[in-house]
Amino acid sequence: MSIEMSTADGSTLPQSAFTSFFMAVSMIGVSEIGDKTFLIAALMAMRHTRLLVFSSTASSLAIMTILSGLVGHTFVSIISERYTRFLAGMLFLIFGYKLTLEGLEMSKDAGVEEELAEVEEEIAVNDLNTNAVDLESGGVEDKDRFKGIKNWKDVLMLVIQKLSVLLSPIWIQIFSMIFLGEFGDRSQISIIAMASDSDYWYVIFGAVVGHLLCTGLAVIGGKFLATRISMRTVTLGGAFSFIIFAIHYIYEAFHTE
Repeated sequence: MSIEMSTADGSTLPQSAFTSFFMAVSMIGVSEIGDKTFLIAALMAMRHTRLLVFSSTASSLAIMTILSGLVGHTFVSIISERYTRFLAGMLFLIFGYKLTLEGLEMSKDAGVEEELAEVEEEIAVNDLNTNAVDLESGGVEDKDRFKGIKNWKDVLMLVIQKLSVLLSPIWIQIFSMIFLGEFGDRSQISIIAMASDSDYWYVIFGAVVGHLLCTGLAVIGGKFLATRISMRTVTLGGAFSFIIFAIHYIYEAFHTE
């Protein structure tokens, strides 16, 4: 039996849509707090204006989320929804299992100091690379730049150089760091898996909302929060959430008509 919920205008939407939205928000929350992109936003907010960091980070994550959701939805045209839900459930089960092992191996006092230092080093290297690119671009013509393109990262760097003329170089730098940091991340793969059903727009919207909330938290006081939370608790909490998602998707797979 289909359960429906009323909206403000009196129309109704299936509860599964709200479930997809809520699960997407929850998944981003448990995946991103203390994650690499969270720390990048937190550290950048200490060096630049919060609005600039928030807009750049949020834009990057929103674009990545929409693209991931659309990629996930294309699987429905190849594989039936029953199988995509089952595969998503198995993927979440693997994530939950791996996070459980990671969490149990962590010390109760484990923090994010190592990853924080790693992110700070990456930001410093990125600053040096950006300055080097700026110096080189002064004497290199456009046709010569195209000759040096060997892979997709070179293409991205060329696009960044072009956009820097229109947008703030810092905005572009943060955008690219977040985009590359999120590429292939657990949360991106999860969005692809969750968006492989008919409620994919609710998954995309929920994931974007989740990213906005996490980004807001990061730029307001992310570094303080990251140094106070227990990564063991966060990791085990994430593992529990992924196992719940797995149970839900596997159950739905066997009850999809």
